[in-house]
Order: sequence, then C-alpha cells, then structure tokens
Amino acid sequence: MNRTEALRILGLDEDATPEDIKTAYKETAQILHPDRFASNKKLQERATEQFKNLQESYEYLTKGKGSRASARRSAQDGSGRVYATGSQAEARMAGIAAARIQLVKQRDVVLDERRNGMAMAAVGGIVAFITGRRPFGLFGIVAAISGAAAVWGIVQVVSSQRTLNTLNEHIDELNKEERRLAKNLDEE
Repeated sequence: MNRTEALRILGLDEDATPEDIKTAYKETAQILHPDRFASNKKLQERATEQFKNLQESYEYLTKGKGSRASARRSAQDGSGRVYATGSQAEARMAGIAAARIQLVKQRDVVLDERRNGMAMAAVGGIVAFITGRRPFGLFGIVAAISGAAAVWGIVQVVSSQRTLNTLNEHIDELNKEERRLAKNLDEE
C-alpha cells in the first residue's frame, strides 16, 4: 500500500492533513462498520473486508510511512466538517460516489434475497395448502416441509427488508453529504 492508495480508500487527495484523514476515517467507518449488517451474513463479510482496508489505510497514513502533515487552507461546509478547497472536496465526493456504488451493489444482493424469500414463501405456501388436505403419509411430510419453507421465506423477506431500509438510509446520507459538498464547491 502507498499513500495515494490509502488516501483513495478514504476518499482524500494528496494534500490531506491529519485532521482530514481522521475526519474521513470516522465518517467512512460509520458507513462501513460490519455491525450495521449483523442481520445479513454475506453483507457483514463484505463490510468486514472493506472495514479492514479502511483501518489499514488509516494506520498507514497516521502511523506508517504515509503519515505526513501538510499545511493548507481549508474551508468549512455547513455540517462543520473540514475540507480543503477545491481538490479536497472533489476527492471526498469521489469517495462518496465509490461508497454509494458499493452500497447499491449490496442493496441489489439484498433485493435478490428478498425476491427469493418471496418465491419460497409463495411456493411453499401453495404446496403446503395443496398437500395439507391429506395430513397422513407422504402428503403430510411434504405439507410440513412446504410449510417450513414458507415460514423461512417470510423470515427472509422481513430480514431483507430491514437490511434494505438500513442500506437506503446510508445511501440517502451519502447523497445529502454529496449535495453539501457540491454546494460548498459552487460557493468557492
């Protein structure tokens, strides 16, 4: 890893100060923290991997060869966050765009899981209804399994919906931050 790669992961430009690095790390850590995806193992694993990269970048920039303090002019946006004029805010916007792309990909995976859960609930419910009329023998076993599949599908739909809501909230936060930064750039 080099300084440029570490800064890119944080969405920062070459002239980032230690304060910028710390601020970007905290903001990105809130978005990517694996605990936010505890209800979805697949998303949690992806978030864990990205979070490790984020931590590695932060440590490299603050304690490793990539640490470097640089004096520069800074501007403050309406949220109280500090960004460099021009290129720093643009770099942050690029980081936001990259984070949004990742969240949208994760949302697509969860939408697929929800769709699969709906199909499982529907098919399982129909088969359980049809075979449940004869509660004995093979039909009873098929009805029980189909009923369990329908319940599992419903659980998957509910769980996926919670994760979707969380991902949509994160995407909305990124969009708001991007608009704030764009407004700050326009005022310069």
